[in-house]
Amino acid sequence: MPSFEESLKRLETIVEQLEKGDLALEESLKLFEEGVNLSAACKQELEAAEGKVQMLVRQRDGSLNPEAFLAEKQ
Repeated sequence: MPSFEESLKRLETIVEQLEKGDLALEESLKLFEEGVNLSAACKQELEAAEGKVQMLVRQRDGSLNPEAFLAEKQ
C-alpha cells in the first residue's frame, strides 16, 4: 500500500494528465477512476490522523487531560 505522500503525488500527476485533455476517452476514464480511489484513500487517512491528534490541556489540579483537536476554520 502506498504512503499518503505517494498517493497524493500520484493524484497530482493524474490531475495534470487529465487537465491536458489529450488522452483517449478510455484512458481518461481509467485515470479518473484511479484518482477517485486515491482521493478516497487520502481522505480516509487524513480523517484517521485527525482522530489521533490530541491537545493536552492542563487542569487546575495540574493533571494533563487529552482533548480532541479541533482545527480552526479560516
